[in-house]
Amino acid sequence: MAKNANNQRFRNEDLLLKVSPAIDRAKWDESKYEDFIEELCETREYQKEAIRTTLRYLLGGEYPDLRALAKDNLEENSTLETRYGSWAGMQRHLQIPDKLAASLDLATGTGKSYVMYGLAAILLAEGVVDRVLVLCPSTTIEDGLLEKFRQLASRADLMDQLPVGSKIAAPSIINASQTITQGSICVENYHAILEHVGSSISDSLKGKGSRVAVLNDETHHVANESAAKTKKWKEFLTNPDYDFRYIIGVSGTCYVANEYFSDVIFRYSLRQAMEEKYVKRVEYVAEMPRTGDPNEKWQVVCSKHEEARSKLKKRNIKPLTIIVTQTIAKCKDVAEELKAFLIEEAGQSPETINEKVLVVYNNAPDVYKLSRVDMPDNPVEWIIAVSMLNEGWDVKRVFQIVPHEERAFNSKLLIAQVLGRGLRVPVGWVGEQPEVTVFNHDSWAPRIRHLVNEILEIEKRLTSRILEGSPNHFDLHTIDYTLEPTSIKKPMEREYNLFTKGYVDLATDSASEDVSIEFERASTGQRYMWQTTIQHKTYTPRQIAIDMYNRLEEAQDPEDPDPKMRTIYTDKFTIRKLEKIVQKSLARLDTDVATESMKQKFLQSLGTLRRKTSENVRYTTKINSFQTFSTEQRQASSVSAAELRSTKAFFYTDQTRSSVADEQIEFFDEVAEPGSGYKVIQVANRHDFKTPLNAAIADSDNERRFINGLLQAENVTKYDAWLKSTSMRFYEIDYAWKKGEHPKRGKFSPDFFVKVGDLVVVVEIKGDEELREPSAENFKKNEYAVNHFVRVNEHLENQGSTTRYKFTFLTGQNFNKFFQCLRDGSIASFRSELDVKLSEE
Repeated sequence: MAKNANNQRFRNEDLLLKVSPAIDRAKWDESKYEDFIEELCETREYQKEAIRTTLRYLLGGEYPDLRALAKDNLEENSTLETRYGSWAGMQRHLQIPDKLAASLDLATGTGKSYVMYGLAAILLAEGVVDRVLVLCPSTTIEDGLLEKFRQLASRADLMDQLPVGSKIAAPSIINASQTITQGSICVENYHAILEHVGSSISDSLKGKGSRVAVLNDETHHVANESAAKTKKWKEFLTNPDYDFRYIIGVSGTCYVANEYFSDVIFRYSLRQAMEEKYVKRVEYVAEMPRTGDPNEKWQVVCSKHEEARSKLKKRNIKPLTIIVTQTIAKCKDVAEELKAFLIEEAGQSPETINEKVLVVYNNAPDVYKLSRVDMPDNPVEWIIAVSMLNEGWDVKRVFQIVPHEERAFNSKLLIAQVLGRGLRVPVGWVGEQPEVTVFNHDSWAPRIRHLVNEILEIEKRLTSRILEGSPNHFDLHTIDYTLEPTSIKKPMEREYNLFTKGYVDLATDSASEDVSIEFERASTGQRYMWQTTIQHKTYTPRQIAIDMYNRLEEAQDPEDPDPKMRTIYTDKFTIRKLEKIVQKSLARLDTDVATESMKQKFLQSLGTLRRKTSENVRYTTKINSFQTFSTEQRQASSVSAAELRSTKAFFYTDQTRSSVADEQIEFFDEVAEPGSGYKVIQVANRHDFKTPLNAAIADSDNERRFINGLLQAENVTKYDAWLKSTSMRFYEIDYAWKKGEHPKRGKFSPDFFVKVGDLVVVVEIKGDEELREPSAENFKKNEYAVNHFVRVNEHLENQGSTTRYKFTFLTGQNFNKFFQCLRDGSIASFRSELDVKLSEE
């Protein structure tokens, strides 16, 4: 969160400058680069959206500069007006208003280098620029970016995804010791630019800046440098001798001290990255025994370090502890203090301890060793470093951070940087999400808790998490796949083979339907359920067959030169034969009459007549392994105040408050207050809340209705337990589909798992609009999910297990039928209208 002069707090998300989706396609056709973006970013959707948003801003034709973007947002966003007071006030905060300049806020450890490379490669391929200059704050980061960019530029599979006719399809990756020629991505430590030492930038770029894109990595350094250096940096970027036009900054800590940047156009927060398991979780000290003896503090820190070593031993990972100081002098003193303690405590030689302890500050003798810290045989286990100098190393084995003094941990910028040093997840990590401990002094906790919470965006949020030891936990089974693409051509014959199965696949329906309706009394907010039964219009098989016969007659061409084709369908399918098909279809659902929705399905089954030839790219699945895991492994998810006032709802019981984190209790009490205006539902009987979660978050109105259905007294006794999944990285199913002309791959997580005896019903909730026109993506989600659970069931059967899975796409229109089948014991054969719709060829 950010504050203004009146000490008002603002969510960083509310301070973003929104880029209009309106695009002048004559200037920018983003669809050309979808294949490249998909290949580069794989399943990291936030990286894709960061690239797309930035390119719309730079190339979409809506904005001549940052000033225009900011002014548009100020007029539309009342929070910005409150934050800055006026347009004049906001203008004063814009760093480079006269350029197409902006910042991207991407949490540390989430792959900023992929976004920068994607932007650079696309701008060069499109021919908008001839060169890209990437500036970074240190030689460590420069070396890391050069290595990453060269690796990406050498990937033929990636470069092949650029569109045919790209102006520059194979950029060269250099630093400024070389001449920056056309088609180059030049990575350079920006201090070299300011000092003009050994840099070719001035000679290479003067007079050419309008055809150069400048990307600033860890751009918060620029904003937080001394005034003199900031002035020089801005003078370089705004120098008319260069006339740079495109300037994008990227950082995971977009703060000037505690103030959020004014030009951020995209944000992927640390909280999101943690919840989606792209980075480690963070814990920090709230209370600990008082001690004035430095040796006792070192004992505690070392004990935590050894605990991490014990836990990581089976993974063959050596833990790393970082100690952060405020000054170089303090860094040196603390290093000697720690070494002395380790020599005495471990009884090891000074030479051995010197190998384990690395001292890092600007121009330190051993700073070059940083680049090798993550190698498997590296002996370093302790790093003592000065804050603000530690970005850029891709270190993944950090499991403890110790801010040695409060001054190293007393602003949002410093806290975000300290946390950022330990967030990356070790390569190949599977199982429970790893955690990094920040071992601060507990006496700081009251003063820094709100800063940490704001960085992690905990304030004004409620968390849904697993309850350990809950009797509602159950096991889930899945498969790890690799998707391999193949091209399939399917010629369509002039004469169609209709009804090859001898029946039409129908959704479950009934002549009568029990309906529960929830009412709320406006004066008190009290809710109650009202129940009734409705009757549906029905048709006999004969009536349906006659309508189908008439439809076949319409599809035939009486002028066809081939006499056999003029009555080809009605000759083959008489009314009597069609009646038998209808009877067989209905018998599969144990009924002899059809409802209106069934009638429409029979008629729709004739809709494929005279379809043209099709060609599809399909992905075949290669099974790597079968996996079993518990619902205990579901990660936490959270919901914000703004979301609870709009689209989402929060279900809780009389026991939820006791499981809420201390920093969330005040907000929990606020939303639970009758008439609060938040979408919260208290479950009156906690025993009806048969989920291992302390609370459940409904992400849409349909999900809220579905959870309400699970809680109804007549339904609760018909199942054992249920779980609301998270949107990513819990139970994921690989799938592939075609977006326009572009094949795409992805993963999706079904919304609900409902355990009914040995059957696990897996439910994906959608809106009723999907019944009218399902998306191509959902057709493929259904295909891959159905096949996935067929394989899971086959594996379980082979293992002698009685557990089985059933997958269903469900819309609000079929909720009553779903729960009716749950109550009468026929849920295993339930099929929704959307299931049937998505099963169509």
